[in-house]
Amino acid sequence: MKKVVALGGSNSKNSINKALATYVAHQLKNVKVSVLDLNDFDIPLYGIDYEDEHGIPKDVNRLNDFLASADGLVVSLAEHNGSYSAAFKSAYDWLSRIDKRVWKDKPMLLMATSPGSRGGASVLQTARITFPRMGAKIVADFSLPSFNANFSEEGITDTELKAILKGKIRLLQEAIKND
Repeated sequence: MKKVVALGGSNSKNSINKALATYVAHQLKNVKVSVLDLNDFDIPLYGIDYEDEHGIPKDVNRLNDFLASADGLVVSLAEHNGSYSAAFKSAYDWLSRIDKRVWKDKPMLLMATSPGSRGGASVLQTARITFPRMGAKIVADFSLPSFNANFSEEGITDTELKAILKGKIRLLQEAIKND
């Protein structure tokens, strides 16, 4: 059975991006899903001085192992002031110290959501440009605007957005199957 990692790029205990990534990963058929929460990894703020003194933290290696073992990735990014959350950026920086191909050339559905009407559009745009240089094989991307109005426990509530996302999920499903 293929393995998929769902990751929300936030350290919020109630991360809407983790909720979206989890929901989407569970829409895939015939896969085992591992939902990763950045709070489950003890990852300090990245800094070369820390790395020189302590080396790479063991939880960064553990996170790297999860990514390496996956056949596909569902990543949804929180947007803080137009960019990555500090928790995600630090984990990302640490991961790049192990392997510049952070995303391991795995098929990825890249997403973002926010409570606002732009749905994390700025961070999504940044990631679409930079992630491929770090080993991301982005097969589709999706932005969910106004999370609280468009998402419930049952998933996407807006019919049009639901149909768009279903097509993106299908693309990831095919990429995982054929990879």
